[in-house]
Order: sequence, then C-alpha cells, then structure tokens
Amino acid sequence: MQILYLTEDACEEVITETLNVLKDGGIVAYPTESFYGLGVDAFNENAIKKLFDIKKRPPDKPVPIIVGSREILKSIVKSIPIEAEDLMERFWPGALTMVFEAIDGLPEILTAGTGKVAVRIPGSSFALRLAIAADFPITATSANLSGMPPAREFVEVINYFGEAIDLVVDGGKTPGEKPSTIVDVTATPIKVLREGKVLL
Repeated sequence: MQILYLTEDACEEVITETLNVLKDGGIVAYPTESFYGLGVDAFNENAIKKLFDIKKRPPDKPVPIIVGSREILKSIVKSIPIEAEDLMERFWPGALTMVFEAIDGLPEILTAGTGKVAVRIPGSSFALRLAIAADFPITATSANLSGMPPAREFVEVINYFGEAIDLVVDGGKTPGEKPSTIVDVTATPIKVLREGKVLL
C-alpha cells in the first residue's frame, strides 16, 4: 500500500499518481468534503468487485460515484430531467447526490441491478479536484467496512483495510458532519432517499 501526503504544492502530483492507480484497476482512499471515500474506476467491473469484497458490502447496495463535469455525467445516465438540472444549478458542486437512470452497459454490480446510478459533483475538496482531472467516473463509497462508522482520518482507513487498498491520500482530518443528501430524480415528484448536508 502506498501513502501520499496531500499538500497544496504536491496536489497535482498526487492527483496524477492517484489517477494512474485508478486506471490500473486499483483501489484508492481519498478525502472528500465530509469523510474519506474509496475510489475505483466506475467502468472497471473487476475493480468494483474488489471494492465490494474489501468493504464486505451487500451486493444489493449500489455504489455512489463522483464526476467532474456534466459531460461525464451524460456518459453514464440515460437522461437528465429538468428538475435535476435545477438542482445541479443550485447545489453542484456540493453534497447532493442524485439518482438517475443508468445507461445500458454500466457494470451491473455498480447499480446493484437497479438500473439506476447515484452521482454527484463533490463540493470543494480533493475529491472535486480529482474528479475534474479524471475523464471517467470514480466511485465514492465511504471508507469503512459495511455498517461501521466512516473514516475521517487516513489512519482509520488503514485500520479498516490495511494492505487491501493500493493507495491512501492523506489529506488530514476531514470535516465529517453529515453525508451528502440523496434524492431520486427518476421519481415524480423527486424523492429524498437520505437526508444529509443539503436541505431541499
């Protein structure tokens, strides 16, 4: 396992190395605007399977992802409802995750067979800078064993996973607090699935 220490001077170098690990099918732990997340290339089915294995995540729980632009979003969802456009204008980048109809061909394990995918452009954080630099979607499930508290510090990530992950980006202690709000924009009216940082 590799540990990279995030500083402003080293940020671009850390992003480059993180993207290299993701493109090689590796698992990365990285700081978001709330907790540490676990990232793999969301198009890489084998990497997603490894992610489920190390988290001991039930196969019926889809994995949320982050993107750095609406162009990447359009590559993974069938359509963007007008209500979702309004929410994007108001809350992206930020702690609002939206559930869309997934395109055909996304790894079924990613959507847990639901045909839907949960996506956000993250708020100001290393996660946002990483997502913007990537030309592919990245998973953003919390860095914890399923059912355990999410990690706020890199040492907690290591305690959970040890050598099972390929890279940890140490960005110091994350803010914690509430996770992102999750809304299903395929429902009419839009349905709040999890209350979090963003109040609708």
